[in-house]
Amino acid sequence: MSIWSRISDALAALASGEGLSTVFEKLRTPPEQTVGFTIAVIALSAKMAKADGLVSRAEVLAFREVFHIPLADEAGAAKVFNLARQDVAGFETYARRIKSMFGSRMEILEDLLEGLFHISVADGRYHEQEDAFLRRVAGIFGLSARCFRVTKARYVKGASADPYDVLGVPPSASHEEIRHAWRALVRHNHPDQLIARGVPREAVKLAEVRLVAINRAWDELTKAWAQPHLNVTTSQSR
Repeated sequence: MSIWSRISDALAALASGEGLSTVFEKLRTPPEQTVGFTIAVIALSAKMAKADGLVSRAEVLAFREVFHIPLADEAGAAKVFNLARQDVAGFETYARRIKSMFGSRMEILEDLLEGLFHISVADGRYHEQEDAFLRRVAGIFGLSARCFRVTKARYVKGASADPYDVLGVPPSASHEEIRHAWRALVRHNHPDQLIARGVPREAVKLAEVRLVAINRAWDELTKAWAQPHLNVTTSQSR
């Protein structure tokens, strides 16, 4: 039985009135855990698209760019997406299910948050409802406020990020410490590393956005060292 057959069975159980918690309880262990995760990601993405009240074609396409669905399985995925996008209600349940599946594997949760940001700005706008939605998801995932700020700054026009936050170092860090952090982040976000973590190849563009932000932060701090009179905004000064 394929993963999408299992997803269809799970959807049938939901449609027959079986509770969401009961269905997910049956999907706690492999290979069903993969099914549960797939359903949760698709549903959470659909509810993200619905957060501003309207699911646009651009947002659906953005989802396809980040979360790859084989052509033969698109009908099954569409059922999940269309069921979930009817309203935003219940998104916290899906977020908690994803968190319970990955626990402390924060890299995967960060990748998912980034994918949701990609969907949120696909229609050219970033709404207050989307911001509240993503903040809540980040909180449920256990991601830090710094992680949320940095991710938001990559995608939302006008949102700025402290270069020290982007590189994950304190303002008191030495030049060499910051250089080391920058190089480590560049290596960590290399496309090959993302693929090794299980991120779909279609999501490599997210790594490109991340690398642009990392290199921009490095350039900003490098210029500040070269010209000491320049002020670099830090989270402590905001």
